[in-house]
Order: sequence, then structure tokens, then C-alpha cells
Amino acid sequence: MLGGVDTIVFAGGIGENSPIVRRRICADLGFLGVEIDPTLNEKNAPLISSRRALVNVRVIRTDEERMIARSVQHILAANESG
Repeated sequence: MLGGVDTIVFAGGIGENSPIVRRRICADLGFLGVEIDPTLNEKNAPLISSRRALVNVRVIRTDEERMIARSVQHILAANESG
């Protein structure tokens, strides 16, 4: 329906830190143009797709705890003023 994929992003604890999980997820996606570079994947590099891949595969660092804290702070501030 979408006509393909431009980029796949791995984030969060497992997505950021598990080359095995990323490799297993991408293993059967060659039909979409996904191909990861094993060396880059093992290094948790920001871009792990191979040079000849049609789809970018990225590893994005996140700070989930900070985002949760900001959300809680926002909710608490809204409750205090309301």
C-alpha cells in the first residue's frame, strides 16, 4: 500500500543495544531493499545499512526516562494551575 520503505529506525533499549535483534528483524526484509552491514550493526553505529541497500537502517539513541520525567512534570504543573 505504501509502495516501499525509505528508512527503518531502531530505538529504545533493545533497538539501540541489540545487534542480534536488529540482524534477525532485518534478515528477511531483503525483498524491501533492506541489507545491514554486520560490522556497523555490531558497533551500534547510527547508520547500519550497507552501502548497496535501498533502505536506510538507523539506530537512534533515545532517553526514555527523560521523556517520561518531562511528561510527568507537565502533568503535575497542569494540575497545580488548574
